[in-house]
Amino acid sequence: MNIIHVIVLAIIEGITEFLPISSTGHMIIASSVMGIQSDDFVKLFTVAIQLGAILSVVVLYWKRFFQTLDFYYKLFVAFLPAAVFGLLFSKKIDELMESALTVGITLFIGGVILLFVDKWFNKPDVKEEKEISYLTALKIGFFQCLSMIPGTSRSAATIVGGMSQKLTRKAAAEFSFFLAVPTMFAATAKKLYDFIKDGHVFTGEEIKLLAIGNVIAFIVALLAIKTFITFLEKRGFQLFGWYRILVGGVIIGLYLSGHNLQIL
Repeated sequence: MNIIHVIVLAIIEGITEFLPISSTGHMIIASSVMGIQSDDFVKLFTVAIQLGAILSVVVLYWKRFFQTLDFYYKLFVAFLPAAVFGLLFSKKIDELMESALTVGITLFIGGVILLFVDKWFNKPDVKEEKEISYLTALKIGFFQCLSMIPGTSRSAATIVGGMSQKLTRKAAAEFSFFLAVPTMFAATAKKLYDFIKDGHVFTGEEIKLLAIGNVIAFIVALLAIKTFITFLEKRGFQLFGWYRILVGGVIIGLYLSGHNLQIL
């Protein structure tokens, strides 16, 4: 992995992490095109640069993180299902990550679903996070578990989950962003722990690449979140649905034609 790879992957992470289009699917295509050889550091890098994306949420919504403890209790309740399922099925999740076909199919199916969610959930009555009940937070947390299937998109799963509980598109998207903070932090911490536990020691070059990747992911995610919220309120999910269908179709086509897709 070189500096060009880092810049490209960090930009992709920043754009796709909070959009309902799956960062995993885009990482697969980008890594295949650039010929990145997957190793332990590359796998760690694609998770660790999420810290930059997390920081963008905290910076953009910093006032919301200084509310009552009720805000944090709801995030904790919503985070619990993914934490439990992640620990119980970590090996199975890793196995699924090795399947490019799984990613392509999941992207495609998720795209079809996004074509219709605006019609299915068109009578929202929950406009703000403070109106979300603990039971609703828990249900959204179970939806987040679907994102453990590569290609689903954590953002898509939680936003659709929120809309199914009568949240507006904006409220569902923002709660998805907030929920990303503990979820992505925990995933990054576990990946770092596993990396160090396996005897790896960071080189100076690896630390530099991680720092550059996180800074770029942070800046790009700032722009992506603000643009996404504005677009979502005006246009809904159909464009994202068609885009997912296209990307999923490309991955499936490349896989079936015998291309060796690198899984990060």
